[in-house]
Parts: sequence; C-alpha cells; structure tokens
Amino acid sequence: QLQVVESGGGLVQPGGSLRLSCTASGFTLDHYGIGWFRQAPGKEREGVSCISSGRGAKLDYADSVRGRFTVSRDNARNTVYLQMNSLKPEDTGVYFCAAEMAADDWCARVEWDFNYWGRGTQVTVSS
Repeated sequence: QLQVVESGGGLVQPGGSLRLSCTASGFTLDHYGIGWFRQAPGKEREGVSCISSGRGAKLDYADSVRGRFTVSRDNARNTVYLQMNSLKPEDTGVYFCAAEMAADDWCARVEWDFNYWGRGTQVTVSS
C-alpha cells in the first residue's frame, strides 16, 4: 500500500521556523512529484508548494509563502522537505503532502492532480 506521511509540525511563535518532512512507505519518491498543501480552519485547502520528481529541478510556490518557504527533496532518504521560515499566524493550519508519479518537468499545486495523500501535520503559529 502506498502511503506518504508528514511530520515536523508543532507550535511556533511568529517569526519562527519549522521544517516539515514527507516520507514514503511502500514506494520510492524519486519518480513522484510532490505537492504541499495546507488547510486552515473554515478555509479551503491551498496549494503551498510543489517539487518535480527526480532531481527536483522544477519548483513552485504560492505567492503567500514565496521567499519564506523552501521545498527540497533528498531521494536517498526518500524524503521531501518544506522549510518554513518567518512564520506568520496566517500560516496556521494542517499541512499535507501529496504524491503523484510524474515526469521530471511536472510540478503542480492543484489537489486533484494527486492520488496519494498523507493525513497531515498541524502547524500553529501563535505567541
């Protein structure tokens, strides 16, 4: 069974940092494009970032996080990371990673493009 699992969420003060990890169970991530999504209470799920398969040459970010978040992948560790810096209260939400087998030039922040989803990790930014 193919699964992805997120970790690294928590409570952090405004201006702080967190690094989220997305690991795979039952398959290797190197042939999969990865998307990071978040959902705040009462809001729709938002595509935050994505990284293409393979070397991760193609990246994309939502305007709300560009310059503060960095997505990367370590295929040797079968893990994709989302480094989040300068966190704001509006970054609070449940963060999900999603995987889809794709060519190495594909990167999408659209949730219906992905078939494999984790259960999410809570990020709370509050003083």
